[in-house]
Amino acid sequence: MGSSARHSRLTARPRRPRGLRTRRSILDRAVALASLEGLESLTIGRLASALHMSKSGLFAHFGSKEELQCAVVEAAKDIFVRQVMLPAAGLKGLRRLRSLCENWFRYTELQAFPGGCFFSAASLEYDDRPGKVRDRILELMQHWLLDLEETVREAQAKGEVGREVAPGQVAFEIHALAMGANWRSRLFRDSAAYSSARRAIRMRINQIAQSGRKDK
Repeated sequence: MGSSARHSRLTARPRRPRGLRTRRSILDRAVALASLEGLESLTIGRLASALHMSKSGLFAHFGSKEELQCAVVEAAKDIFVRQVMLPAAGLKGLRRLRSLCENWFRYTELQAFPGGCFFSAASLEYDDRPGKVRDRILELMQHWLLDLEETVREAQAKGEVGREVAPGQVAFEIHALAMGANWRSRLFRDSAAYSSARRAIRMRINQIAQSGRKDK
């Protein structure tokens, strides 16, 4: 999903500390609500009702439904970066790849979002909805896949992974297994979905690690 340096600003207006705290509190509730009911269902009116606030009070923070949804995507990204990306900072190659994957499973299993992985759900919800919200989700998912791919390529440069391994293919497989686990967990209420995907991803990483040993 990218590091915190990739965070984009949604507004140029300076906010007072109290206003920032209020906005963060609103977004925390909005992210949780969107993860359960869907991002498209999140409106100023729906959020105002959930927070027992007036619509005018929310309009002071978000001027439109789209601006609210974009802000929610950014808030969800911050959570992802904090729980998945930052704990892997400083690691290289296969250690980083394993850390990113384990962090992702921990973040989903501990329910950083009550409705499962926010971006797994939002990606499906917005795959055919053009606009700024889809564009930002797409950009963030591209960053995540590219990060996985570059980490595999880094492992190749360290001699940990064989040259015949395709980094993009490995990134695709890891992400597909993670998305599948989130889908099965939510739709089937399958408590074993994440452990099954975790085993599959560990096996795939061990597989590419063995290819690196063969090259030596």
